[in-house]
Amino acid sequence: MPEQSGSDAPPARISSVLRSVALDPRDAPPPDMGREPEGFVVEVGAERIHFLDWGGPATSDDRQPAVLLIHGIGQTAWTWAPVARRLAPLVRVVAMDLRGHGLSDSPVEGYEPHRLAEDAIAVIEGANIDRVGVVLAGHGFGGAVATWAAGALGDRAAGLVLVDGGWEDVATSSGMTPEEWLPGLDEPPEVLRTLRAFLTDRHGFDPASWDADQERAARATVVEVPAGHVVPATRPHALAGTVRAMFAYRPSALDLVATRIVALVAGDPEGERLAALDDTARARAHRAAPPIEVATFPAAGHNLMRYQPSEVTAAILRLAGTIAL
Repeated sequence: MPEQSGSDAPPARISSVLRSVALDPRDAPPPDMGREPEGFVVEVGAERIHFLDWGGPATSDDRQPAVLLIHGIGQTAWTWAPVARRLAPLVRVVAMDLRGHGLSDSPVEGYEPHRLAEDAIAVIEGANIDRVGVVLAGHGFGGAVATWAAGALGDRAAGLVLVDGGWEDVATSSGMTPEEWLPGLDEPPEVLRTLRAFLTDRHGFDPASWDADQERAARATVVEVPAGHVVPATRPHALAGTVRAMFAYRPSALDLVATRIVALVAGDPEGERLAALDDTARARAHRAAPPIEVATFPAAGHNLMRYQPSEVTAAILRLAGTIAL
């Protein structure tokens, strides 16, 4: 079923350890459609990790944190384009390709949580965006990677934005093993029949938000083979390693993140994911950490960067210090 777009609304249930926030899309500037990122790689041991550097404002503020954007499973840095185009006029922005994804190397091994965190930190240091701290934003599984990296960065982490992921124990909530969960990522054969069929399917998720950036993001996730059909660009061993890392994630990793956290929850008609976030926030509260701030998008699909780019941008800018609390 195609994902649906929508707008944010107050959470159905909220406790004292969660703080509801309203994200005003007017707090985000319009996208800079003329901006093109530069691609770079950093070496982490024998592997090369690719990232897109979207630049920043013409006049830099040495007191303002930069931003690292981390995509989810099977995606690439390009999925962040709608948000990066809105952020870059105000803050320095970098979006990375996780190992095994996009233009990063796909080693057979090395998908453990600490290695993924090291990759993110290597991008931060290689791009020289950690002078006054970094706001990390992760989508889906990228939220787990951002959390691991924020915990390792300590005081260098200036904020953490969890975009529809990063607060759940997937192993417990799904009751599945990685091997049982993996087949759910398979695309129907008719979607992979041709590149045109694949792009038509992605367009159909929400035609109103389909544009050149969405097409580029979609194209980056598949490879067209000589026979005419397409196959996922993320190789099976890399996908399996990434899924195992996702199943290894425990929300208690947020206990090690002392900085402010904003969580964005998409869909969730039964409130189960919000309840899981509440449980995570309660477990974190004993460290006297700031309450987790939350905004919900009941009618939106998982890809909030596509469906609610201004609100996602506003959440990041909130932690980067450009929006008053």
